[in-house]
Parts: sequence; C-alpha cells; structure tokens
Amino acid sequence: MTEKELGDALRRALMVFDGAMGTEIYRRHVFTNRCYDELCLSEPGMIADIHRSYVAAGADVLTTNSFGANRLSLSAFGLGERVAAVNLAAARLAREAADQAGRPLLVAGSLGPLNTLGNTSAERIQCLAEQAAALVAGGVDFLMFETLPSPEAAQEARAAVDSLKQPVAFVLSHSVPADGDVESAVRHRLTDWAAFPGPIPAAMGFNCCVGPDQMLSVVEVAVRCCELPLIIQPNAGTPRNVDHRQLYLCSPEYITEYARRYVNLGARGVGGCCGTTPEHIREMARAIKPMTKSHVVALRVDAEKTDAVPEMPLAERSRLGRKLAAKEWVTAVEMTPPRGWDTSQIVARARLCHDRGVDTVNIPDGPRASPRMSPLITAAIILRQADIEPVLHVCCRDRNYLGLQADLLGSAAAGIRNLLMVTGDPPKLGSYSFASGVFDTDSIGLVSLQKHLNRGLDLGGQKIIPPTAAVIGVGADPNALDFDREVRRLREKAAAGADYVTTQPVFDPEALFRFLDEIDDLGLPIIAGIWPLASLRNAMFMKNEVPGVTVPDWVIERMTKASTSEEQLATGIAIAREAIDAIRDRVSGVQVSAPFGKVEIALATLNAEC
Repeated sequence: MTEKELGDALRRALMVFDGAMGTEIYRRHVFTNRCYDELCLSEPGMIADIHRSYVAAGADVLTTNSFGANRLSLSAFGLGERVAAVNLAAARLAREAADQAGRPLLVAGSLGPLNTLGNTSAERIQCLAEQAAALVAGGVDFLMFETLPSPEAAQEARAAVDSLKQPVAFVLSHSVPADGDVESAVRHRLTDWAAFPGPIPAAMGFNCCVGPDQMLSVVEVAVRCCELPLIIQPNAGTPRNVDHRQLYLCSPEYITEYARRYVNLGARGVGGCCGTTPEHIREMARAIKPMTKSHVVALRVDAEKTDAVPEMPLAERSRLGRKLAAKEWVTAVEMTPPRGWDTSQIVARARLCHDRGVDTVNIPDGPRASPRMSPLITAAIILRQADIEPVLHVCCRDRNYLGLQADLLGSAAAGIRNLLMVTGDPPKLGSYSFASGVFDTDSIGLVSLQKHLNRGLDLGGQKIIPPTAAVIGVGADPNALDFDREVRRLREKAAAGADYVTTQPVFDPEALFRFLDEIDDLGLPIIAGIWPLASLRNAMFMKNEVPGVTVPDWVIERMTKASTSEEQLATGIAIAREAIDAIRDRVSGVQVSAPFGKVEIALATLNAEC
C-alpha cells in the first residue's frame, strides 16, 4: 500500500483502529515480566484470538503485536537475534485475522519508541529499519510508528522507511506532551518533519499518555495545523489503583462520546491505546461508522458563503429574548417532564409559576439519563395550556443529526422559541444503562446547527423558508474540575452563536464570580442556576451523585445543624436566597430548580424576585 492509497482511504471513509494489545494479554493472566512481543511465537493462538476479538468488535484496522519487537527491546529478554522471526509472526497473525474477517480490513505494523540511551541516531534508524523490513515482508499494509516521544524520533522513523528502498505507507503517531505548552508541542510534532527531506507520511496521529478528555485539547490544536489525515487513539482514562492493581476504569460509552468529538473536529481515524478493549472498540465502531458522511456535511456549511439571511434580532424572537436584550432581570423555574404521559400536574405547576410572575419554565431533556416524556411535547403542552414561555433543553444523546434538526424545526413550528443546548449525560448514568447514546455532535455543534437554522440554512446548507427564530442558550459549570477547559468550551459555544448562558447550580458565589471574571469579555447574559436544598439527604445526594453539581462542605455542615425536616427545608431555601442576593448584581437572572417537582419550594425561593 502506498502513501497516497492510505491517505485517500482515510479521506474517503472514517476508520476505526483496534484497541490495546497489551491490556488484552494482561487480561489473559500473562504477567508483565514476560516479553509480550515474543508471544507471537510461543502463544500464537492467544494473539490470534485477540485479533479476532477486535475484528468481531468492528475494527477496520488491526495492529500487529510488535510494539517492542525491535532489536534493542528484544535484547533485554535475550531475544535480540529473533527480530525477523517475531515480526514476521506478528504480521502473519494479524494478516490472517484480517483476511478471514469476511470484509476488507487493513493491517498496521506496530513499531514502538526506542531507548535513546547508549546508542546513536544511526543505530536507532538501523534498528527501526530492520523491524520495518520484517513487518513489510510479513504482509502488513502500512507501518505505524507509535508513541513517538519527540520530533527527532519522527525523523528517525522517516529515515528508516527511506532505507527500505521501496514504497511503503506509514503513519507517525506521537505521544501526547504531558505538561508544558501543549499547543506549541503539538504544532512542532505535526509540522517540524516537513522541513527535512524524506518520505511523506500518509497520516499523522496521537496516542497514549492521556485519556479521552485531555486528548480532546490535542485534537483541537492538531486539526488547525495539520493537512494530513489525523488518527487519534487515547488511553482509557487514567489508571486507578484498585486492590494493588492498576486498572483503567473509563467506560466504552465515555470514550465513544469523545471519539465522536474527535471526528466532528476532523479526525479521520479513531481507536484506543492503553486500557482499551474490544468492548470499547465495539461501542466506538457502532457510533463512528455512520458518521462517515453526515459529519462532513455539517462541518462544511458556511453561512457567509451561501444564501443565509440575517438573523432576527434577539429582542424580537421571544419574551425571554426581549428581557435579555433589554438587560432586565429574568426568573425561571426548572421542572422535569413526567415519567408517564399525564401532563396535568406539570401544567398546573407551570400555570402557578405564570400566576406568580415567573418569566419562563425550563424543561430538561432526560436529566441524569432518566427516561421521561418527550421534553418537546411537554414544552408544547405547557406553552399552549399554561401561557408561560418554556425553555426547551435539547440534548445530543438520543438523536442523530437528522433527528436533532427535525426536533429543532418541530420546536419552531410549535412556537417554542427558547432553547438550551446541552451535550447530555451518557445513558449509563441512568437506570437504563443498556440504552445506547448517539452523540453525533456535542452542544457546540448543536448551537452551530441552530444558528444556521436561524439564518435559513439546514445542516446540509439547503435553504429553509422561513428561517427559525430561536433564542439559543448554553450551559456552563463554574465549578468544573477542568476550569480552563470549561472556559475554553464556553468561548467556543459563544463563537458558534450562543445568545445566553445558564449555569449549573451555584452554592458558592465566589466560585461563580471567578468564572464570570474569566468570561466577562464575551458579553453574554448569564442566568445562574439555583438549587434550594429540600433536606440534608437531598444535599448529600446532590454532592455525591449528581454530575456537574458541587455542594461545598459548609453547606452540608449548615444543613446538618437543622434538626427537623422543616428546619432543613427552611435552611435550604435560606441558602438559596442568600446566593441570589450575593450574585444579583453580576448576573442577568436566576433559574431555580423545583426539587422533587415541588414548585412551591422554587417559588418560595423566588418570593422576593417575582
């Protein structure tokens, strides 16, 4: 396979690479003091079985069990003279599994990094060339230089390929810089090689060292500075010490959610490194392969170069839009859709909110992945029967791009003008963990889609008449563990077209103020989330079991001092009111949750605000 053939294949269709080989060997009770590469000779059945498990999972590319099968590494086990035998066997085992799959699969010859101590660059190049020649002779389709630690290592890999004196496609996959200026390091890894003569890689990549979330930051930089196809293979998170064993606990669905994001940003190949298993790859393949065409269409819509129309002014889109544009104080109450289909109670609660002067009611979309009635239908019924504007949460979890666009258009037809775009909690957080998440895009992509609809364009760039007129809201978490990433993503949401921000529940005003200071230049109206705690038990549940919510210890201590249930409720409402008083001058309004559907608690919290 030539460089052009592999590059064209990656540009033509998304590819799912396999996961970790070492993890699967370890799961079969082979201790790490053995040479895993040599198992291609002594335990070929085991290695073949692992390859077949990745074939069954849906991988498009199998990687040979030869990561450390170079002369320097094998010599540590007394196997330095068996380089050719080990690599030929590794290539043969992967090739046979691919050829027996019943569908087209590629085989990548894995070459890991070399120890740079005690040897010269020329010796390392010769070492890589020896291994590469054996892998090519064994039948691999291309070479995969993995976990490259430096630009110099990448140059040595290119020199090794050049010494083969035959056209061989290869990929340079770099390790992720662990610290320092990650953006600068990524740029150097992806561009420095072009300054030197030598063969051109078919693709570039990043693998190992970090989990899915940290890898996202790498991808965001890489897609802006690399013209070659990108292959992204994160670890399954950070290993945890469990009973004196280092285990990777990242779920298949979690890593798949990030794989979707890599693809939506522009990656052409995704797979897994340390800790990933056939289960991870199976979930990834199921989700990624249908995206081959759809995500490209969505990313290439350019409103500035098409027949887009000007967006309706914010003040004219809804009553909420008018208040936001006029910088008037906004009040909202959040209430979840019913578990069944009887809407009488939620309509009565919404009507009570209207009568008490609340501006809007927020309708979440399956919070914590709970199964409930359609939020769109719930919002439409409330709008019609309670005469109060709903804010409809739109979640990326349950619908593909086509379904999301259909619901956005349906919302416009139903008169629902206020939306809040969220990525959504993975199904495994809820009681129906067997359900699958879709995640064709995330909240940033969803904002972009709605912004185009507001300008008269669908996700394929086709005109729609008339355009929608939605007020576009997004979420933010002032208490996010990765604060810098939260700020960065909010900036991306603003750039995509967000009109306002609703935060996760705020208990500590100082945390909110720090966040507001970081994003003040965006000029977006901020609606602060407020959660009046109904009891100490409710406080403990929020602190420990609700994703994205941070309850400070002082709140728990204060709730603990209230001895009766009535006192606990009064304390919870008092804490919420104090938070509103503290932040009022810095935000545009508040959204108060109704714990357990008890809208009276939310209204009591808002008593002085409505």
